[in-house]
Amino acid sequence: MTATTAPVEQAATTPHDGRRVRIGFWIAIVLVGLLLAVLTAAVQGTNGPSSTPLDPTSAGASGSKALVRVLEQQGTDVRVTDSADGITGGTVFVDDSERALDRTVARRLAREAAHVVLVSTSATALDAFDLDVEPTAQVDGDDTVSTASCTIPAASNASRITATGTAYAVPDDKRASAGTVLCAPTGTGDDRAWGLVRVDTPGGDVTLVGTTAVFRNDTITTAGNAALALGLLGDDDALTWYTPKPGTPDAAPTLGTLAPPWVPSALALLALVAVAAGFWRGRRLGPLVVERMPVVVRAAETTEGRARLAARTRDRTHALDTLRIAALRRIGRRLGLLRSAHVDEVVRAAAHATGIPDTRVGEVLVGGPTADDRSLVAGAAALDDLERAVTAATTGDQQTDTDRRGARP
Repeated sequence: MTATTAPVEQAATTPHDGRRVRIGFWIAIVLVGLLLAVLTAAVQGTNGPSSTPLDPTSAGASGSKALVRVLEQQGTDVRVTDSADGITGGTVFVDDSERALDRTVARRLAREAAHVVLVSTSATALDAFDLDVEPTAQVDGDDTVSTASCTIPAASNASRITATGTAYAVPDDKRASAGTVLCAPTGTGDDRAWGLVRVDTPGGDVTLVGTTAVFRNDTITTAGNAALALGLLGDDDALTWYTPKPGTPDAAPTLGTLAPPWVPSALALLALVAVAAGFWRGRRLGPLVVERMPVVVRAAETTEGRARLAARTRDRTHALDTLRIAALRRIGRRLGLLRSAHVDEVVRAAAHATGIPDTRVGEVLVGGPTADDRSLVAGAAALDDLERAVTAATTGDQQTDTDRRGARP
């Protein structure tokens, strides 16, 4: 009794064991994902140096803490803010590297601020300040350009500055404008672009700075970078370092802020539904099972089925070509040729063995389109005659006169 029931019990518990293994596998995957998410959040949440370019609180290579410290030591009151409400009098440095400056805020600064120093490639911000320029190139490397002849006092005092940053193209009519000052040129001819552009505003002036290397901790001591940065930002007793951030109330609207508040939750719910549907359908499909066919289809039945299909579609040429290909293989094998032998080799070998002209053998084995049933029957008969002739030639049997008349033209 025990020997009889043991296999049954083992078979009954096997699916449950497999299910437990699959469930344990997915639980392990989820736990590993949660652990990675926690570690990522912990690493990103550490109070390490910021990698944000021109961050006034960062002592990293791309930050600007060194410039802020020097400005404060020279008596400039530096106020760092990401809100337009925090902008006070004096010089305003607008770091729009994230292209989040709102048009309304930019127009207000153009009306009210006496001196604005702008870092931006946003078309919205450039148009709001009436800057008819276009960022055309990203300048890399450590090359310096001369600013000694620039009419901007801070630039002329610097003499030479690092050109690393963004270069702006200016239309020809604006280059000759009395209210536009262009400095720090790069390129030649039609490719000439500028790293410094100053235009007049209703409230004073705005200086567009593409040569952002003059503000960075790692390059501020190069050439006259420090002189330019301190001259642009340290003329007044107060400096507002304004960095608009995406998502803040006074930042330019983005697709996320324009969407209704329920959209993120709906997208997250749809994602969960898609994952659940994938698991559900995967469980319903189950593993692949190899099943033997209950019947064996004979080759003759397959051949007959294909013949009926060719007859139904009246594809006589395809039917005769099928017979020709099979005859080519048999004749080539009979003559001792390789399976990869070209049809021309088979034709020449068959003609040499049987004494039938090459052209006649080629017409039989290759031929052309088959127009009607009579041509199909004649072509099949010619193939049979040719095979009999090859067989007779290779085995030494003598052909009858009837066979020779059928095989020859």
